[in-house]
Amino acid sequence: MKIKVQKTTLETALSKSIKKSTIKKPSLLFSTLIRVLAVGELKAASFSYTIDNKKILKEPCLILMNHSCFLDLKIASKILYPNKYFIVTTNDAFVGKEWLMEKIGCIATNKYVSSLDTISNINYCLNHLNTSVLMFPEAGYSFDGTSTILPKRLGLLIKKLNVPLVTIITDGAYLHQPLYNNLKMRKTRVTATVKCLLTKEQVKQKSVSEIDELINNEFSFDAFKSQAENGVIISDKTRAEGLERVLYKCPHCLAEGAMKGENEYITCSKCGAKYELAENGQIKGVGFNEEFNHIPTWYAWQREQVANEIKDKQEFYNLDVDVLVLSDHKALYSVGSGVLSSGANGFTLLGESGNIIFTLPPASSHSLNVDFYWYELGDVICIGDKDKLFYCIPKTPYPVAKARLIAEEQYKQIKLAKNKDA
Repeated sequence: MKIKVQKTTLETALSKSIKKSTIKKPSLLFSTLIRVLAVGELKAASFSYTIDNKKILKEPCLILMNHSCFLDLKIASKILYPNKYFIVTTNDAFVGKEWLMEKIGCIATNKYVSSLDTISNINYCLNHLNTSVLMFPEAGYSFDGTSTILPKRLGLLIKKLNVPLVTIITDGAYLHQPLYNNLKMRKTRVTATVKCLLTKEQVKQKSVSEIDELINNEFSFDAFKSQAENGVIISDKTRAEGLERVLYKCPHCLAEGAMKGENEYITCSKCGAKYELAENGQIKGVGFNEEFNHIPTWYAWQREQVANEIKDKQEFYNLDVDVLVLSDHKALYSVGSGVLSSGANGFTLLGESGNIIFTLPPASSHSLNVDFYWYELGDVICIGDKDKLFYCIPKTPYPVAKARLIAEEQYKQIKLAKNKDA
């Protein structure tokens, strides 16, 4: 999938603004079209699902779904059709096709950016238009096949909305089309479990912390563990290609950015350590005893390394980047080069003349919008606010997954320090 890109100056891009989207009930015609277009791919994935309370979908619900791959929306269309529902959608999806997104019933928002407008729109859809809302609380796709960090006190929002809470949790979707592998589709079976987590009455009875705990338990999964336990075999010979996007740090020589995934293997160009991504999803050392045999364990170790670097007050990087600005829905604006830096003060984007374009403080969000091969433009780090987003594409290879870990661990440490002082 591609996106419309237009060259302009930074000043021109910043002068533009997103017009307020029209919130209308989704068109049944377009919902039917999406449902029809989804049939072939869902059949190829042998998709099936279980549901504990189908009647609940006929009333306005907040529906939370885990985010694994492009198949997610097609899965939702299979489960929810013909019931009408809105979808909380990232603003970049509206570029060049705003009218279509509004017809489908999409609510525009920016990932990992607090917005009262988004909350107000969700409430309007549920309690005034009496229509369900589908939301991906993780916002970003899973990198390592486990759940990404959820926003804190999601239960508070659910209490305020005062509607039933439904969850859709998929199994096999990540393996079917992993993000690190440029979303190449594989022959794997995909299933989903649909559950009425809380009725409207139960939402009233439960505390915010109890609701948060229920949601966190639901969003606890491990695609690679599930693959091994269920004997799922993926014999695709390109299954490790791009894996260095996730496993960017060698556990042997500690070099970063030296890992390379090719065919079924990931190898460090510095020390030569070589791992095979086996057909059952586990990893094993080639000719030596491996440090890790599980991708999420390796990824968690990288997170620990980042947390320690933050405690040591290390500055992380100064990246030369190409800068693209999202400031309206007409195009993504290419505005030239810049430098993206990361340190104790968060993320700072400098323009070509050294001027500060944008600064994202570490306490501003629990995570960061990072993506692989974003709209076929490249791996990207995005910072911004509710009005403007700055997509930064490194000019030389850099493991952008580390940027997400930096943001998440800085946020954790700041919140922990505040709680200790309170």
